[in-house]
Amino acid sequence: MLDLSSRLSNLPEIRGHAPRANQEYVKGWGVFGLPFDSGHILALRVFPENDFGPYRTIWHRDPDGRWAIYVDGPRLDTACPRYYGAACEHTGYAHINPTWTGPATLRVTMDNPSLEWTLTASSTRLLDMLNAVSNVLPPASWRPRSLVRARERLARSLGMGKIQMSGVMPSGHTGLLMPKQMYFIDESRAVLAGVDLGHPTHLALSPKIGEVPMPARGMLAIGGAVWDILDPVEYARTLSETRSETSADGTANS
Repeated sequence: MLDLSSRLSNLPEIRGHAPRANQEYVKGWGVFGLPFDSGHILALRVFPENDFGPYRTIWHRDPDGRWAIYVDGPRLDTACPRYYGAACEHTGYAHINPTWTGPATLRVTMDNPSLEWTLTASSTRLLDMLNAVSNVLPPASWRPRSLVRARERLARSLGMGKIQMSGVMPSGHTGLLMPKQMYFIDESRAVLAGVDLGHPTHLALSPKIGEVPMPARGMLAIGGAVWDILDPVEYARTLSETRSETSADGTANS
């Protein structure tokens, strides 16, 4: 039986360093993307480990293509809006609470706008095999462009559309997504601000945030990402500021 709850609940909050110099990073898990037949799209990021401090985000795209990112964390500029906010109509703060209610069933709530979202992840023999192989590959396997493109082709064969693991973010950062395990999401229900978003669907084309493609079907991913530092002075200043906002044991002050 797939048991994500025991693996992903209560992960430690850690401020660390990217595997290579001149990069910033995140590590954790989330819903890579989940399109609904109503035209809405949701995504979730839970990153307890990164350069600046732990955070959670909800991404939402409405049927008209407008993106919003909601952050449960100390700063917008050290969470997902750092990289994707330039492509959003709205970024702001919210309380986001992901709770595993079963081994592979997740309930996510948010206060403003109100969100009640449940989903169940699943695997297949093929996914189990691919995840097992990916889990033992060293981080260096993400450096050759040929291996990154091979992973993109594999993702497309799983119905994720024209996913790009590397590219330029709306902020101008050059980034690399590095999922180690992925799972399908075919069962989900979400009510956002009183609106039922419908049923999960497979899109013919990958939706985009800016020019960055999102999955054409629902996927939960475990792994991380790195971005080349865009502005070394800004990065050093933000790193220093967030250190002063963080308690001595490495967890963020409230």
